[in-house]
Amino acid sequence: MFSTSPHERRCATAQDSSRITRLVEGSPLLSLRMTIAKLTALALADTMLASDGSVDKLIAACSRVFGAPQPWAPKLCAALSERTGRNFHYFSRHEIADILLQLLGHVVGDHDDDDGDDAQPFIALPPVRRYCIEQPIRPPQDEWSAALVLPELPTVGALAAWLDEPVGALDWFADQWRVESGQQSRLQHYHYRWVPKRSGGLRLIEIPKARLRRIQQKILRQLLDRLPPHPAAHGFRRGRSCVTHAALHAGRRIVIRMDLKDFFPSIQYSRIHALFEKLGYSPTVAGTLARICVNRAPRGVFRDPMEGGSLPWTERQALKSHHLPQGSPCSPALANLCAYRLDMRLQALAQSLGASYSRYADDLAFSGDQDFARTAERFHIQVAAIALEEGFRIHHRKTRLMREGTRQQVTGVVVNAHPNIARDEYDRLKATLTNCARHGQATQNRDGHPDFRAYLVGRISYVAMVNANRALKLKRLFDAIAWPA
Repeated sequence: MFSTSPHERRCATAQDSSRITRLVEGSPLLSLRMTIAKLTALALADTMLASDGSVDKLIAACSRVFGAPQPWAPKLCAALSERTGRNFHYFSRHEIADILLQLLGHVVGDHDDDDGDDAQPFIALPPVRRYCIEQPIRPPQDEWSAALVLPELPTVGALAAWLDEPVGALDWFADQWRVESGQQSRLQHYHYRWVPKRSGGLRLIEIPKARLRRIQQKILRQLLDRLPPHPAAHGFRRGRSCVTHAALHAGRRIVIRMDLKDFFPSIQYSRIHALFEKLGYSPTVAGTLARICVNRAPRGVFRDPMEGGSLPWTERQALKSHHLPQGSPCSPALANLCAYRLDMRLQALAQSLGASYSRYADDLAFSGDQDFARTAERFHIQVAAIALEEGFRIHHRKTRLMREGTRQQVTGVVVNAHPNIARDEYDRLKATLTNCARHGQATQNRDGHPDFRAYLVGRISYVAMVNANRALKLKRLFDAIAWPA
């Protein structure tokens, strides 16, 4: 855990106070006394984390915070040291504060006030006399984390210098309060565009503006690209593609294809924040990085009933909250990393049944032979349960169980015997190229592609990636087309 500056620690304390005060005002179940206790515990946790964690230093921290020795401090600090052990400095300030509140309920008993309320004895804590402005002690870096050689970003100031931006600019890009406006504004950091999904419905593409995109690209290239996703992930990775994803399931007796619903919007800010904290960054730095990488769609985007207004309520709410925007350079890499536990559990489930598993973005594929075929009918229930526990949902209408003897297709690639292009798709492209050579390319551009030649080259390149021999035949037809100068 990286340290934070005194200014950042004071800002964090002020944010905690504001957040807890809002909770108190909005819920009758929380009392003002509990709020004061939480803030006091946070102040005590900050001072303790700046010490070496020994019992004597923890007791001294109590005396420093409250301005005088406390009779219950030795017992409390001994219990805290026993609870956290050698991992004391790996705990966050909120975790230490929560442990302190739990322990105080058993330690302070006799020091409560006169109302005899044993359920909340910690309310008798004295007021804070001195706040900590020292940096917390940084624990040794884990071996796996050190091997990644991630950028050293101890403070938000260091993060700003690394991104070559002023600290104020990071505040501008990281805060999202302006998106509450009902209309599009130049102050917003994203462009929005609705595109139809192949299966029906609409998808919101959120494209960051130039300066934010440059910041996100640096975070991607110099930080996220150093983090390896799970081996089962084939999307958005160098050396992997939809073909490598499909090839794992070629020639199998049964193939099951499933789809994750609203993959990017389902990954919320809290998961991104936790990911950056796990990498060793302080809560303040991790929060700033996370807010730079997420977005909230403004209400004005959903006003058109023919576009965003037709979305289901759950999809609208996900887009209105902090989520991974589909269109940001960082989103694919962050999505793979946030799905690591999902991939790990699904691969273990597949291996226990003698099956193979891989994922391409939101597309899940499982395949196996006779042993797997016996359990295939109820297999999707187990997958859906694991996905739900990991914060994802299965789009059940897209689930496909494909046995041998029928077309087995994964991410558009036929995998019955070996990876291959679908016959009808190949025939349509071949007919288009033939007619271009015979009757002229202008007669075949029925969809109005602005660069029809580049479009055909791309289609042929895709066929070459799947089946090189078929691509050679198409290439000869393409070379016979007379293109205008």
